[in-house]
Amino acid sequence: MGLEQRSYSILIVSASENFNTSLFSLLAELGGCRPHTVENINSAKRALAERMYDFVIINSPLPDESGIRFAIDACSFRGTVVLLMVRNDLYDEIYSKVFEHGVFTLPKPTSRQTMMTALSWMASAKERLKKSEKKTLSIEEKMEEIRLVNRAKWILISELKMTEPEAHRYIEKKAMDRCVSKRDIAQDIIRTYC
Repeated sequence: MGLEQRSYSILIVSASENFNTSLFSLLAELGGCRPHTVENINSAKRALAERMYDFVIINSPLPDESGIRFAIDACSFRGTVVLLMVRNDLYDEIYSKVFEHGVFTLPKPTSRQTMMTALSWMASAKERLKKSEKKTLSIEEKMEEIRLVNRAKWILISELKMTEPEAHRYIEKKAMDRCVSKRDIAQDIIRTYC
């Protein structure tokens, strides 16, 4: 599925009407992308604090600062992909400052085709982040289940004087008998004895 078949929330940080018009035209061709535009970093910080964006596109420099620090900070938000547009003569210097933080950087002026390529790379990075976040959530859920089961085992050990293997087997057997997860059994034990 390409960029055209997906819908992304986009924050554009740019004080240039020409840049905004060109980018809006490009995004309109793709459909499904509804950009929100702000003209300076302070407004961008407020916008990012109010809601999450899939993409943040920064047209540097801005009236209140260059946008480099904001680009780095925006990358730390879960699932946000950042593109920093910089003057061609500053590209190498700025790229070396931001690449290790995951900020995509493009020199400007740039062609329409290059911008399309950058947007497709951003979409690819976003989809990869989504998969990574799902795996992280799955691991976190599994770890929480292990903590609950361990807590329930210690309750069984202290309250019913079971050994650790007996408590473990008790929870597993109850889960199989009732066709529920060990997590559900552990939560029942915790509710019963706490």
